[in-house]
Amino acid sequence: MTTALLAASSSPSPLWYATRAGGTVALVLLTATVALGIAVGGRYAPRSLARFELGALHRNLALLTVVFLVLHIVTAVLDPFVHLGWWITVVPFAASYRPLWLGLGTVAFDLLLAVVLTSATAGVRLRLGQRRWKAVHWLAYACWPVALFHAAGTGTDTRSTLQLVLYAACLIVVVVAVWWRLYRAGPGHAAARLWAGLAVLALPVALVGFLRLGPLAPGWSHRAATAPATAPSAVADQLPSAAPSGAAR
Repeated sequence: MTTALLAASSSPSPLWYATRAGGTVALVLLTATVALGIAVGGRYAPRSLARFELGALHRNLALLTVVFLVLHIVTAVLDPFVHLGWWITVVPFAASYRPLWLGLGTVAFDLLLAVVLTSATAGVRLRLGQRRWKAVHWLAYACWPVALFHAAGTGTDTRSTLQLVLYAACLIVVVVAVWWRLYRAGPGHAAARLWAGLAVLALPVALVGFLRLGPLAPGWSHRAATAPATAPSAVADQLPSAAPSGAAR
């Protein structure tokens, strides 16, 4: 009886599952937003859609990404299983639960929020000026790899085959979009294109190396967390059967 009560008290709550599912959907939407942004920036326009329609789709995807990110964050904070505070939503690396990898998620959210807020209306863009608005907008490209490593490092389903396939699919979509953009780029800025191509090639190598040495290696929950061994991070790794195959923390 006592064992059953302890198991029930340590089991993840519905908020825990909602957090992981929200994070997965947000990563997929962010990937689509970034890939579409690369295409739109490369003057891509299919015959069936006008450029303003592509721009509207890009903005709507970004807003939808923020919606699921807010769901991801709110359910994580409200969930008693990990005991997070509201300050972690804006202050990176302040959490007691996997602080580095959770902090990367906060950084990605802050970067994306800056992009969305400065792109919300034409008045804000005009007040900032085209050059400064573009500089802020480039943060969207930076927040995507940060979000990907956050998902891989914090997610309790990273060892799941389905989750690894999802990460690989997101990576392939962005890599192909960048290389397509570089291929269609006109003359000039050869050095910038070269560095961009090398960076895109390095990202899959870095992710695979990180997964092999980190989340896919034994004892990751203890190395990733600074909390005691009885913390939810350790408990979660002991409950792989309780995790839905398609969700990520």
